[in-house]
Parts: sequence; structure tokens; C-alpha cells
Amino acid sequence: MTSVSSNEGSKEEYSFIYGDEAVTYEVVRKPLSDGKKPKITIKVHPNCEVTIMAPQDTSRGDIHEAVMKRAKWIYDALKEFRGHLEYVQPKHYVSGEMQFYLGRRYVLKVVEDLDGISNVKMTRGKLLVTLNRFNEDKQALTKTLVSKWYKVRAERAFHQRLSELLPQVTWVTGIPSFRVLSMAKQWGSCSAKGSLMLNPHLIKAPKECIDYVILHELCHIAEHNHSEKFWRLLTSVMPNWKEVKSRLDGMAELYLNE
Repeated sequence: MTSVSSNEGSKEEYSFIYGDEAVTYEVVRKPLSDGKKPKITIKVHPNCEVTIMAPQDTSRGDIHEAVMKRAKWIYDALKEFRGHLEYVQPKHYVSGEMQFYLGRRYVLKVVEDLDGISNVKMTRGKLLVTLNRFNEDKQALTKTLVSKWYKVRAERAFHQRLSELLPQVTWVTGIPSFRVLSMAKQWGSCSAKGSLMLNPHLIKAPKECIDYVILHELCHIAEHNHSEKFWRLLTSVMPNWKEVKSRLDGMAELYLNE
């Protein structure tokens, strides 16, 4: 194993060779808190990015040594995450498929109840869909019911999270209006008038990821583009937003998959 460095601009980035593959990682420097022992932390994210968190005064040699000690673990973690992302099967809305809600996995189960009412509910690790009849439209009806269930849950959860987060965003006056609308490539958006639009698929992600998207859009009420001022504002209300964003990006294909 050998190490290769590449530091472009302010981004501190390096790579090492494991087997026949070059693995790239970014070093993020953090100020050392009083009384805390210097520590190097290695994280492999679901989107296959590798981040090394290190105190500001850590030498390049110490970082390299820490990475080399865990080179196999990094490589194995990347291999596992790549396997997850290699191919995302389109959903057919049949029993046994995987669904997500607030970051947790649920197995879809579709049952028939001739005397019941078509509905969706969570129970014992399953997303249970009850149909009052089985016919050739079974899968389409299941998809419609599940989509509506997600939208109702999303509206309720997003309203709650928005209410919880508003005290942090002192530049926002009143309660911003928002609506839930499916989007193919965006988690959210903010209009020039300060109205928010949030993707119902976001309800499949952990609560912290939902908070990240809402805070991101609320920051656009003050800063309408992604300027340095915008990112400073976002950091002030969510210091770990990069880590949360990486987590959300890493699962995007699965959460958006219909």
C-alpha cells in the first residue's frame, strides 16, 4: 500500500492504494476542544465518500498512519456500500419489498380483506396494505395507497419539524407556508416569496435529514443563492450539515425509488 496526495485549493484531499484501487479521502480539520484528547476519526459514508476528521495541528504523517491502520476496514466498507448502490430495483408494490419511514426499513405486506376498508398502517416492522379486493389493478392500487399514506405522514411530520425549528431561524418572521410535492431530483425548494416546497419522499429519511432540508430552505429566505454567506448561515443552525447531507445523498436512490 502506498499513499498519493492531491491538495487542490482549500480542500485537503489525499488517496492511498489498496490492492489495485486508489481510495480517495478528504481531511476535515477541527479545532481541539479544551481538555479533550486529540483524536482522528474515520468515516465511510453511504455515498462512498471517505472523510477523516482530525484536530487542526495533526501532522500529515499521523493522519496517513491512522488511515493505513484501517485501510482494509475502509476498503471493505466501500465495497459494501457500492453493493447497495450498484443496482436499485424498480418497485412492483408486492409483498416482501422494502419500504422506508423516518430512516427505518419496513417490509411491505399486501393482504386482502373482503369485509374491510382499503388502508395502510405500520405494524411490527411491516408496512401493511389491506385491499378489499385482489384484481389486475392490485399493484397500481397498492402504489396509490402507499403514496397517499406517505404524503399524509409527510405533511404531518414536516409541519411538526418546521414548528420545532423556527425558533432557531431568527431571520424568519411568522410561519412560512409550505406544500408537499413529489420532485424527481430535489428534496425541497424555496420561492422568492419565502414559500417552501418539500418532497414527500423525504419522510423516508431520518429526522435529522428532514431537519437539514427544512433548515436549508429556510436559509434561502435570507440568502437566495448558495453564497459563502448562505453556508455560514446554515452552519450556524446546523454545524454538522455536511455529514447529514452526505447521509441523505447516500440513500437518495433508495428513498426516491418508486
